Amino acid sequence: MSSPHPDRNRFGEGDLALLIDRKARRYMLTLGQDQVFHSHLGRLPHALLIDHTVGGWYRTDRGHVLLAVRPTLGDFVREMPRGPQIIYPKDLGNIVSLADIFPGATVVEGGLGSGSLTAALLRAVGPAGRVFTYEVDEAVVPRALRNIQKVVPDISNHTVVVADIYQGIAQRQVDRIVLDVPEPWQAVPHAGDALVMGGILLSFLPTILQVHRLVLELQQDTRFQLIETVETLLRSWQVTERSVRPAHRMVAHSGFLTTAVRCQPRVIGTVSHPAVASDQEPEPDQKPEE
Repeated sequence: MSSPHPDRNRFGEGDLALLIDRKARRYMLTLGQDQVFHSHLGRLPHALLIDHTVGGWYRTDRGHVLLAVRPTLGDFVREMPRGPQIIYPKDLGNIVSLADIFPGATVVEGGLGSGSLTAALLRAVGPAGRVFTYEVDEAVVPRALRNIQKVVPDISNHTVVVADIYQGIAQRQVDRIVLDVPEPWQAVPHAGDALVMGGILLSFLPTILQVHRLVLELQQDTRFQLIETVETLLRSWQVTERSVRPAHRMVAHSGFLTTAVRCQPRVIGTVSHPAVASDQEPEPDQKPEE
C-alpha cells in the first residue's frame, strides 16, 4: 500500500494501518492525529503509531499488545466498505496475471462495483497507464472511488464512464478489456472492435452456464482465439512445531476466469497470399511405392 510519509518504514497521518491481536484478529484503520482505536482490547491513540515504526508492537491502555503493519491490497479488499459483491484477492491476482496487465497499458473495465478490481488494475498499469471503467449505476461511484483512493491516492489516470458497456465501447486501440458484468457475451462484439490485435479480453463469472454462453459467443465472433477458462481454489496450511496440516476451511469457488486473445478472423477456404493460413487442410504426402 502506498504511503504519503517520506519514510516508508514509519506510519504517517492518513495512512492505512492493520492492527493484529494475539488471536490473529484484524482491525484496519485510517490514521488520524486526534483519533483513537477502540475495541474490547482497550484504547490505542493513533498518535502512538504516527511517525513510528511499521511492523512495531503497540500496547493498549488495557495492556494488550497489537502488531501494526501496512495492509496489503488483499487485506484492504477483505475489510473495505462495500456495496456490490467484490472480487476477492485470490482472483484479483490471477486477473492481473492472466490478462497480462502491464505498466502503461490502456485498460477498459466493465463494472465498477466496490472498486477492488479497479484498484488492482490501476496499480498494475501504473501512472503511465489508463483505466476506463464503464458503470451503469451512478449511485455506486462515490463509494467505489473512496475505496480506490485508499489504495491509489492519485486516480487522475482513471475515468469512470457512466454508460452501458453492452451498448458499445468508445475507446479504440485498447490493450486489455476486463469484464465483471453478468452478461459479458453482450459486450463481445464491442470488445472485438476496441482491442488492439493481440489484445486480451478477460471475464469474471460466478457460474459455468454464464461461461458456456460467453465462450460460444467468443467462438462465433471469430476474432478471438486462445479461449481458456480457469477456476482457482485456495487452501492455506497450518504449520507448527508438532504438526503440518491443511486448514479446516478453504477459499473454494468464487468465480471462473475466461480469457481470449483478439486475432484476425480465421480464414476459411483457399487464400491467395501464401503467408496467410487457411482452414483448408493440405493433402498428406503420399508414401513412395515399395
